[in-house]
Order: sequence, then structure tokens, then C-alpha cells
Amino acid sequence: MPGFSCVPYNDLQALEKALQDPLVCGFMVEPIQGEAGVVVPSEGYLKGVRTLCTKYNVLWSADEIQTGLGRTGKRLAVDYEDVKPDILVLGKALGGGVYPVSACLANDPIMLVVEPGTHGSTFGGNPLGSKVAIAALEILEEENLANNAFELGEIFRTELRKKLNKNIVIEVRGRGLLNAIVINKNHIEAWDICLKLKENGLIAKHTHDNIIRFAPPLVITKDQLKESADIIVRTINGIETN
Repeated sequence: MPGFSCVPYNDLQALEKALQDPLVCGFMVEPIQGEAGVVVPSEGYLKGVRTLCTKYNVLWSADEIQTGLGRTGKRLAVDYEDVKPDILVLGKALGGGVYPVSACLANDPIMLVVEPGTHGSTFGGNPLGSKVAIAALEILEEENLANNAFELGEIFRTELRKKLNKNIVIEVRGRGLLNAIVINKNHIEAWDICLKLKENGLIAKHTHDNIIRFAPPLVITKDQLKESADIIVRTINGIETN
């Protein structure tokens, strides 16, 4: 993308080197990388990001489209390190699964830079989308879905780590109900496992050839989650290896 350069994820030293460029005005990052395969950064990374961006007067934008609103077991993934970005981007869960809604949040000194008439979108701020977003947020709070995601995520990862064939699954990682397993490609491709999972009643998405992501609905029950874990274990442990 024009005007952007990439910095290695979870690398504060590389970030500081990049921020020393006086032409850098902003840094955007996912608190947990989603499409990259549910990569959870080291403890302290987000606090380090906040410190460096403040030090070099650079705006920090947190992309919480995938991680925000309960998905990782907190209201926001940045809450794990109790830090506040300058700009926050939300989507997906904000629409409650029924309507496409996204939002960009920041304080007045940032948002008021955009003067009236200089920015707009055809369907931005429409009443239906706004009402859906409000209802989704109310349900998120009233049904304590973030805490539900935290507790069920702990159960899910514990089950998989305890029972999966470690010759096939190299790593189980994630937070809340955003999780992934890393597959040993010497035995089988992640896509082939996804096809076997589908045959056994579970739909999952692969990424980067050797990673399978699991992101069930936040309203999933403990029994449904355990059934899903059983399908994963049964499917993978049934694969013959040399």
C-alpha cells in the first residue's frame, strides 16, 4: 500500500528503529494477528508499542476488527495489557452477525481534524446499522460474552493440547475464542485436515498452508465447544503418519 512500510510483528526494537524516521506519523497493528494465523504477541509488546508511539509522537491505531468486542476473552484485546491506542477500528462483531457495521474511534483532537464535508460514505451512519450495533453491544454486556469467551477458550486449548497427536500438531495457540493449531506439513496439509473436519461435521478455515483457525460464535455453549474439540481430536488423531 502506498505510504506504508511493514515492521516485523512483536519486535519492539524494529518498531523503534522505524519510528525514528521523522516522516512516520502512524503505526497500525492488530493486538493479535488474525489472518497471519492467530499470532499472540509476547507479554509487554502492546505496552511497548504504547510507550514508543508516545515517545516519538506517532499515532497508534489498533485494528480490532477481528479481536474486538469479546472475541479474545476481553472487551478489547488491548485490555490484556491495559493500554489505550490513539485510534481504534472495530467491525465484524459490531454487526451482531446480521448486518455489516464498522467503526473508527478516537478522541476529539484526532477526529476533529476531519472537517465537515471532507469525508463521507454512502451508507455511513445509517439508522439501521447504528441500531444493530447498539443492540449487539447491549447483548455483549448483558450476556457477559467476553467472559464466556475467556472461560471456554481456556477449556478449548487445554483439551487440544492434552489430546492432540503432537506429531501432527506442533502448536495450539490463541486467546478466548480466537484460536489456531499449527500443522506439521511433513505429515499433511492444513487444507486436507479442513476437508476431513468438514466430513465429520465441523467447518474450519486454514491459512498459510499449515495453520487452521477456530473462531466459533461467542454464544457457543460449553457442550457445543467440547463437541467441536472432540471432532478436532478424533479427526486429527485418526490421520495415519509415517
